[in-house]
Order: sequence, then structure tokens, then C-alpha cells
Amino acid sequence: MSPCDKYHAKGRKPFKLGLQLLKIVIVTVQLVLFGLSNQVVVTFKEENTMTFKHLFLKDYDEGSGDSIAVYKQSDVYDHIFYAVDQYLALPETTIGRYAYVFGVGVNGSALSLCQQYYKKGSIDPANDTFSIDPRIITDCVGVNPLSVPPAVLSDGYKNFTLKFHKLINVTIEFQLKAINIQTIINNEIPDCYTFYIMIVLDNKAHSGKVKISLENKVSIKECKDPSISGQADNYTRVMFDVAVALVCMLSLLLCGRSILRGIMLQHEFVRFFRESLSRKVSWADRMEFINGWYILLIISDILTIIGSIIKIGIDSKNMSSYDLCGILLGTSTLLVWVGVIRYLTFFQKYNILIVTLRAAFPNVIRFCCCVAVIYLGYCFCGWIVLGPYHVKFRSLSMVSECLFSLINGDDMYVTFSEMQESSTLVWVFSQVYLYTFISLFIYMVLSLFIALITGAYETIKHQTQEPIHITDLHAFIAECTDAPSSGKFRGLETSPCSFFCCCDRTTTYEDVLLVN
Repeated sequence: MSPCDKYHAKGRKPFKLGLQLLKIVIVTVQLVLFGLSNQVVVTFKEENTMTFKHLFLKDYDEGSGDSIAVYKQSDVYDHIFYAVDQYLALPETTIGRYAYVFGVGVNGSALSLCQQYYKKGSIDPANDTFSIDPRIITDCVGVNPLSVPPAVLSDGYKNFTLKFHKLINVTIEFQLKAINIQTIINNEIPDCYTFYIMIVLDNKAHSGKVKISLENKVSIKECKDPSISGQADNYTRVMFDVAVALVCMLSLLLCGRSILRGIMLQHEFVRFFRESLSRKVSWADRMEFINGWYILLIISDILTIIGSIIKIGIDSKNMSSYDLCGILLGTSTLLVWVGVIRYLTFFQKYNILIVTLRAAFPNVIRFCCCVAVIYLGYCFCGWIVLGPYHVKFRSLSMVSECLFSLINGDDMYVTFSEMQESSTLVWVFSQVYLYTFISLFIYMVLSLFIALITGAYETIKHQTQEPIHITDLHAFIAECTDAPSSGKFRGLETSPCSFFCCCDRTTTYEDVLLVN
């Protein structure tokens, strides 16, 4: 029954429908508010990461991305000393407002300059001999800025000697503090950030190429004694999150009660068939009593409640799990909006989509399982054979992304053209590999996939012209010929109209008895 049919049958107002509509609005508003706040946080981190690369990486160019490398020993020393010098001169050179963090490096210093190398390493390519002890030794020196009383700036770090013949990597680690005042735009209290910066000069390949990269991790916490207006607005956001959690808790209880009642009715129906008709009820009929839409809403409510609790912690500056909160709130909002389809199924013209998907789902799953075997085979083959020669086949995840893009007709020419011709045999294999994959999946697999959906749609469309299989449950329900508006399903308390349904003067069961 639709909510209006239930109202006409029992005279109960559709509170659950109203609650779900309210939940859709407030959950969406909550997600939008969190998205705006999260966008400011992510932007601040990305812009600071780009700033650090320009400050501490010598000759950094945004167009080169992260592919910075040096090939001479003197260049390695130049990049190391440049990064340390820039760190020491940070207050005089940078536009942003940063502060040093002391006591986090080696021997209580602010910056740690370390090299890792093999305990023993002797390589003689001329004689094709080598002797290596794979145990790793770490050698570090600490550097402090001038602002540490009574420390005095020294050039001791410039005496740092690298053992290139057995060097694995060089790391420069330090921390900086900053305040994101941009959050004032959203009427939020600014957050205090601690950036954990590590510059890595990677030489583990010993190929004559030392790769240079900068990694930046961030920690967010509440600032001490903030002195701006906006604290009341922060409390307003927290109260709104609490209201969302309470509404979702109420929705969770109502949906859980409906599922519990369905299970109780299922047991009663099974007992009636077993005791009165001496028949067993199939599992398909038993599952009819469990509404999958309620399970979807329960999952959505649980995710929203957990996400709201995390968001309250973020708003009160006790937590900084923006990514986890975004995943929970985003998934819950997705499920809430998908749940709206349940109310569209009460209309015949809109119900065709759900019925088609339900009819085609088993065949689609079986078909996807068969196709997945072929797809994984192509993934492993492409990774092993083409990985060393093509940038899009360097890892299994990249291979899967590339092949999925090819199925959808994206980047075909780029994939063909970027294949290196260093090996004629591999190049010929790549052409056969790509042509067979594209031909198989675009012209056969996708066509069969569409045919499954189309076949299910045609079956549903013409099902009225064919005999319909009636289950025991539907035959049992069909014995009741009373319409919802007959009044025979009502108790003593009835209501003439509802805000969500059309007002209708239905004849109650007592009126029928009076007329008779």
C-alpha cells in the first residue's frame, strides 16, 4: 500500500513519509554545509603544499609535476643545502605566516637531515662483483633556527657527507605551524594547522637518477583563545547536527519497528500455512515480508548518525577526520535520495524502472561474473607485458582504469600512441592486445549487456499479455476483496483528512453495520 492507501485503510497519518521528506532536506543541507567547510580545508592544504614545493625544492616547476630528479653528486648537495637554507630563512622570505616547531627532530632539534645507507656496500661493475650487507644504517644531524635561545646557527649541516656508493635515500624532516583564517568566510572559527613536511631524495634504484619529492601531512586542532566573533554560529551548527542525528535516530526506530512487525507477520503467516493448510512457505514468499527499502534507510540512518557525531567533533575542534566524515555523510545522502524511488514505485509509470532492474539483476550479475574473468585476464596480461613500456600499465589499478576507459571509448588514440617502440615484439603484441580487447568488449560484451536490460524491459512491458505466475502469498492476499477505502481496516479512532493525502470522506466499518 502507498501512504495514502494506508491512511484511507487505517486512518493513520503518514508520519513516516513526512519524516523521510524532512530527513532528505536536513541531511542534504548538512552535507552542503560540510562540503563548503571541507573544501576550504582541502584548498588550504593543497595551496600550502604547493607553497612548500616552491620554497624548499630548488628550480621547482609546476609544469613538471612531481618528476624532479638530479644526476650529479654536486646537484644532490645543492638541493639539500638549498632546502635547509630556505627553512632557516623562512620568516624573511615567505609571504605566509608560519612558525617553527622545536624539539621534534633528532637530539631535540627542529629539523632532521638524515641519510640511510647499507651497512656494507661494495660494487665493482668492471669485475662484475659486489658485496652488500642489506642491514640499513641511519645517520642524522639536527638543525635549529636562530630563534631558539640560546642556540646559535651553525653551518655544521654543510659538513654532512653522503655515502653515494651505498646510499638509499636522504630525508629532510621538519614541522611548521599555520592558521587558516579563510574559514571566517563561512562564519567558522579558524583552525590551527601543523604541517609535517618531509623532503625525500630517493636513490634506492642506484640507476644514476635521484628522484626528489616533497610529502606534506597535516594535523588540525583547536586554536588557543580565539578572539573573533562567530562562536555563536559554531554552536548553531552543532545544534543543527544534533537535530539531524535525532531525526535519523527516530527514522531508524520507525524503520526497525516496521521490519520487526514484518518478521512477526511472516512467522504468523508461516504458522497459519503449516497448521491450517499443512503446507510450507517458500523463501521467496517469506522475503516478501521484509522490505528492502527499510533496510536501505536503516543503513543510511546509521551512517548519518555516525557522520553527524564526527562532524560535531570537527565543529567543536576536537577531531579532524574530514575524509571519514565526508565518506559517511556522502554515502548516507546518496542512500537517502535513492530511497525516494520507493515512493515513486507506487505510480505505475515510474515503477517500470525498478521492476526492470529487479527482473534483469540476476542475469546481469551472472553475466558480469563471466565477463570479470576475461577482464582480469586482460589486466594481468597487460600489467606484466606492457607495464615496463607504457605509463598507463605500470600497476594493476592503472591497468584496470585504462581498460575501463577504453571500454567507454576514452583515450583510445593516446593509449595507442604512448606505446614505446623499444621492442618490436612487445609493440606488435600491444597492437594485438588492444585491438582484441576493444573489439571484444565494445562490440560484444556491451551489446550483450544492453540486450539483457532490453530483454527484461520487453518482458515487463508485455507481461500483461502472458499468464502471470501467482505465488501462494499473492493468492492468499487476493482472497481479500475489500478496498483500502472500505473502512473495514480502521479502528475506533479515525481522522477525516491528512496533510500528506487528499481529504476523503470514507465510510467506516461502523457505518456499514449501521446501514445493514
